[in-house]
Amino acid sequence: MKLRFAPSPTGMLHVGNARQAIANALFARRHGATFQLRIDDTDTGRSRESFAEAIRTDLTWLGIHWDETFRQTERLDRYAAAIEALKASGRLYPCFESEQELAAKREMRIRQHKPPLYDRAMLKLTPQQRAQAEANGKVPYWRFKLTDGSKKWKDLVMGDCSVKLTAISDPVLVRADGTVLYTLASVVDDLETGITHIIRGEDHVTNTGVQIDIAEALGAKPNRFTFAHLPLLLDEGGGKLSKRFDALSLKTMRQDGVEAEAVVSYLARLGSSDDPEPLPFDELAATYDLSHISKSAARFDMRQLLGLNRRVLAALPFEAARDRLPQGATEAFWLTIRSNIELFSEARHWWDVTHGDIVSPVQEGDEAYLAQAASLLPPAPWDETTWATWTAALKDASGRSGKALFRPLRLALTGEEHGPELRDLLPMIGPDRAKTRLLVGV
Repeated sequence: MKLRFAPSPTGMLHVGNARQAIANALFARRHGATFQLRIDDTDTGRSRESFAEAIRTDLTWLGIHWDETFRQTERLDRYAAAIEALKASGRLYPCFESEQELAAKREMRIRQHKPPLYDRAMLKLTPQQRAQAEANGKVPYWRFKLTDGSKKWKDLVMGDCSVKLTAISDPVLVRADGTVLYTLASVVDDLETGITHIIRGEDHVTNTGVQIDIAEALGAKPNRFTFAHLPLLLDEGGGKLSKRFDALSLKTMRQDGVEAEAVVSYLARLGSSDDPEPLPFDELAATYDLSHISKSAARFDMRQLLGLNRRVLAALPFEAARDRLPQGATEAFWLTIRSNIELFSEARHWWDVTHGDIVSPVQEGDEAYLAQAASLLPPAPWDETTWATWTAALKDASGRSGKALFRPLRLALTGEEHGPELRDLLPMIGPDRAKTRLLVGV
């Protein structure tokens, strides 16, 4: 068994294609299969080495490792051989229409209430007509002649699938400049490198029917590949997530402090009958089952991901967090704050609260109470009992209790309405910072 993930290095990885990478990697891990990373860089005008490197960085961050890797631009000779074979068999034929001519044909068919399919006019071209066109300076692009009928397969997610080829225009496989298109290059790679299972998005279903036809034209047996098509991802409101991909790149999430374990755990079970749980990669792989994925589109909810991220952080040991914390942060600091942050980047704020400077809000009407609180601060050294001792004395002196007693203190000391236990924060803040913050506006 062998699977692949084949991104194009034309942009950053986002949650949509990360979901496909995770699905392929988990399935491969569970079944002891080989996992291939293929960089689909035949679009030389848009492909960038910086994006290819970013893809490798993102996958490594997710915990995805590959057994083999290559670029499609390293295999141009293999695509050329496949092109010549398809030309020789008559399945690849030259076309000379311009974009304007094709647009006019489509418009005419629509006016005639016919589907806007390519009419295969170039199949009727005589050798003399082709020679004349080339003598006039025209360079052909090449279409693949689809077979009649349908291509069917048993999909591991969608069940029985069928694509009617007569309802599809013969696809262009080679541009006039000789560039091979993904539709052909991907089939050649999958056949020649021994791919057995292809897991990708639902938007490829029609393309799958076409590629099965191409594979068989190149000598593949029927059912050579096993397919699984993952339903599309929607946003919280049910709209297409694609419009928001830039904000959901893995690089952005990583910089914001989302944990890889949360991303993998969430995307692995999104749209399935299994509830997301923060689990290591191997544990997720051990139970990963494509049959549990719904055929319906799934909704990506950032709030759910952040909830999962909070759980990951709450269990993250100090040794795993140490190198990412502000210099000087201790285990006591991390254990105090980790259950109160959704993103790792929020640790910086709590470091400023305990060891740096913050701007405490002016609390109109509570100035006298905060001055009283400052005057009752216990002498150093402070420990975990200081908070209880101080607030008990303040309660007796002020007559306050509950929210009226505690809320102004938390706001003054941390600048936040909620957060870690002040019993643990107060000794880190220390007498000097505490007094300064209590007396803001007094």
